[in-house]
Amino acid sequence: MPLRRILVVGGGVAGFSAVRELRERGYDGELTLLSPEGLPYDRPPLSKGYLLGTEDAQKIRLVPEAWYAEHGVGLVPERASALRPSEGAVELSGGRLVPADRVLLATGSTPRRLGVAGGDTALTLRTRADADALRTALAPGARVAVVGAGLIGSEVASAAVVLGAEATLIDPVVPPLVPAVGRALAERLQGMHAERGVRTSVSVPVEITDDGGRRLVRLADGSAVEADVVVAGIGVVPETSLAEKSGLAADDGILVDAAGTTSNPAVFAAGDATRLRRPDGTLARRSEHWEAAVRSGQAAAAGLLGEAPPTFGAPWFWSDRHGVHVEAVGTLDERQAPDGRTVVRFVDGVPQAAFLLAADGRLLGCAVVDLPLMVRAARRIIDRGLVPDPAALSDPSADPRKLAR
Repeated sequence: MPLRRILVVGGGVAGFSAVRELRERGYDGELTLLSPEGLPYDRPPLSKGYLLGTEDAQKIRLVPEAWYAEHGVGLVPERASALRPSEGAVELSGGRLVPADRVLLATGSTPRRLGVAGGDTALTLRTRADADALRTALAPGARVAVVGAGLIGSEVASAAVVLGAEATLIDPVVPPLVPAVGRALAERLQGMHAERGVRTSVSVPVEITDDGGRRLVRLADGSAVEADVVVAGIGVVPETSLAEKSGLAADDGILVDAAGTTSNPAVFAAGDATRLRRPDGTLARRSEHWEAAVRSGQAAAAGLLGEAPPTFGAPWFWSDRHGVHVEAVGTLDERQAPDGRTVVRFVDGVPQAAFLLAADGRLLGCAVVDLPLMVRAARRIIDRGLVPDPAALSDPSADPRKLAR
């Protein structure tokens, strides 16, 4: 049967990337994108420029509005309520049926809620509406308690002090992000909070009480943090309800192969909602970074067309806080290289880059602060399986562009 109608459920970066990839691969059939929030937009700026007010709603759109008509993509601002693959259709929340030969689920994820009394009063940051509400709350002089000092939590705390609010970061791990950027950079980034006036508390909430709009976050160590607003940045939960209701296999994510195929051959999936099942049956950890969502959307587009998914290089992510730009490629998790070693590059006594080397000398990962050329070089080194000179990696005078030659 010819593939003439594809419907993509979810207007995040994974769903959009799949739509764009389908057209770039020559698919000329009917293509519909269900995007409940309207025009798809980029989410990383929500905790950065958009929250600070330096980027507006138009600037964070993934593409201009005209792109969809120019590429023959039907944009429908509705949610799917049920999949009916045996009938070749998807049911929308209003009851209307949309015909589809193949369906791609890109349903994303939802923020994890604080599992303590009063935890449901904490704000989360996932949508543009969330960012709008948070920006309003972060007025000058407002006190904000941020639970979770990972990427999102640290970015929110950084934005809060720029906006004139008082911020307290609450996390049980000191320093956070060691597996992501290595201990040296994690300690540097943690130290920047105090330098910028962000308080830190090494504990976890046990209760949040509300007394006439004034919140008190009681912690496990017996202390408490007073706040006008509480923000939870403790990760996300894959949105699998639609998939599971339709009988698709799921285990902390919709189970897919490298081409995005689910347990139903008429349904594919991509993005934060998915979890890779390797050929040997083992399950990979879910990846929640922006680039991973883009890649999975591209892979699923290939799968929908019966083509081999593209080969991707080492994974990459970035974060902005307190005026610095953090990037990492590959892995800095020493548990994945117990016989390896970590090399750190210092500039004027301050760690600027960290590298994880395998026992055989291959580069496994690199993280940097304000050193983008190094990340690009490290990515080439990792993807080519090269063995770099550790002395050159640690030498601040060594040109990153020459390391991958």
